[in-house]
Amino acid sequence: MSAPGRLLRFDSFQQRHPVLGFPLAVRQKYSDDQGGYLAATIAYYGFFSIFPLLLLLVTILGFLLRGNPGLQKQILDSALGDFPILGDQLQRNIHSLRGNGLGLAIGAIGSLWAGTGVALAVENAINHLWGVPFRRRPDALRARLRAVGLLLLLGGGTLVTTGLAGLGTAGVSLGPGLKVVVIALSVAVDFGLFWLAFRLLAARAVAWGELWVGAVAAAVLWEGLQLLGGYYVGHVVRHATSVYGLFAIVIGLLSWLYLGAHAMLLAAEANVVLSRGLWPRSFSVIVELPATEPDEKALRQRAQVEERRSDERVETTFGRDRR
Repeated sequence: MSAPGRLLRFDSFQQRHPVLGFPLAVRQKYSDDQGGYLAATIAYYGFFSIFPLLLLLVTILGFLLRGNPGLQKQILDSALGDFPILGDQLQRNIHSLRGNGLGLAIGAIGSLWAGTGVALAVENAINHLWGVPFRRRPDALRARLRAVGLLLLLGGGTLVTTGLAGLGTAGVSLGPGLKVVVIALSVAVDFGLFWLAFRLLAARAVAWGELWVGAVAAAVLWEGLQLLGGYYVGHVVRHATSVYGLFAIVIGLLSWLYLGAHAMLLAAEANVVLSRGLWPRSFSVIVELPATEPDEKALRQRAQVEERRSDERVETTFGRDRR
């Protein structure tokens, strides 16, 4: 059978079998939405946001737990545990803000404001995946306030899940059974955080029931990154650090953020494809086939994102529309 014939058979097969057609449709829409560029944007802003946010965290903990340095160190260790090997570097170089009350307040607000960059990048990406037109998105001030609120709300949950993950992966005193329980609890907390984030970040009416599948996928993928990332970075980045120094540390942190952004956005994309019925898709690239109805729906949604004025409407037509 010729190559075009094999492609046609495969395309027909995946359209008839959801176990194959659904993940391929998610991957296709992720490509249509330029998910790689969105993930790179999140990683970029995450890199510059993490240091102000850690500075704010250290400052708050130093103020609240002034009489309990042991607990303060334990919480910081759990938070920095998300970044294998790099956590030690961050811990040695991040110190709390100091000064009078007014200066401390200004510094804390400035750190929080600077740290919202990554939340804004995630908010933009989620709205892009859901096809929310620019004209319907929050203005700059409301988007920033929303990002601040989200960081404050999810910050505590992140400390809980990183602490549980740290116990599950590094707690030498825990037995295998208890480690499994701790990891399961960490996944459960991750699920709640992602479920909440997916709901709050979308600037459109999205039902909670439309988001749980992606939240499960994001929680599992994130926990997998935590469990496997330490081993990978420990055998690759640790060796590179002795040769390239800080360059390897920067690349390692950016890579970690980039993989995490991909995992979250792919899970969010699965929510969109599932809730809007954007599958199966047609994938023939050599022999051109008519677009399926989910193809047309997905591409129309992608085009409508570009509506920027209240009186602007973007319409998409296909071959069948002209007949």
